Amino acid sequence: MTRDLKAILSSEDVSLGTWSQIAAPEMIDLIGLNGFSFTIIDCEHGSFGLETAENLARAADANNIAAALRVARNDPVEIMKALDAGIRHVVVPNMETADEAQQAVAATRFGPEGLRGACPCCRSGGHFIRNWQDYVAEEEARVGAIGLVETVEGVRNIAEICKTKGLAALMFGAFDLSVSMGLNGNWRHERVQTAVCDMVDRAIDAGHPVVMPVFSPDPEECRALMDDWRGRGVRTFVIGSDKIIVANAFHHWTSRLS
Repeated sequence: MTRDLKAILSSEDVSLGTWSQIAAPEMIDLIGLNGFSFTIIDCEHGSFGLETAENLARAADANNIAAALRVARNDPVEIMKALDAGIRHVVVPNMETADEAQQAVAATRFGPEGLRGACPCCRSGGHFIRNWQDYVAEEEARVGAIGLVETVEGVRNIAEICKTKGLAALMFGAFDLSVSMGLNGNWRHERVQTAVCDMVDRAIDAGHPVVMPVFSPDPEECRALMDDWRGRGVRTFVIGSDKIIVANAFHHWTSRLS
């Protein structure tokens, strides 16, 4: 059975994932075969859409790892289509307000409480759902929205965002935040780290699991950063990305052989 991201998020064990920006099922194979528990298929910055992402998710299923999908924007239709495709969690970028957080949650829930459209023929239900009531109960228990806060406006509104019920987790993007702050990608800057630490503390105090991206290509720096975040209660990490890891491996070889 494929590892369940909801179980990963609720576990006290440390779990490692990465970002999938390369549109190749073989890359998902390599991620799954080399110890990662999950990957986030990136339809915001990856140069592909849902048709490709669905097959990447199939590769994740085949390799017994969980898959989430980062949608391009907080759009109920994009979220619904990802969930109908059998991808159980969505990462919603640029979350800046409590209203936006609530909209993302509503897109994962069927009516009358939510916005998700109802279709009896979709991959998430085996392509033909014979018992709709049972399917709804099972589906709403296993899907979720992860809010990605990565702007100054999001930092400003983090207390209200954390009050949103139904979020599967919160994630904080230090690189984008540094750009939003006018620091030009310097995610190590004290202002960025102070803001992210405050958001992590608020999220955990509110009972939300935190998924923390760690982008450094240096494994030792990654380990040190993870140790710091673990001290604040973070257990789930997104390490680098497929591109960062592959590029660093290529550089490792060429720098020693040239």
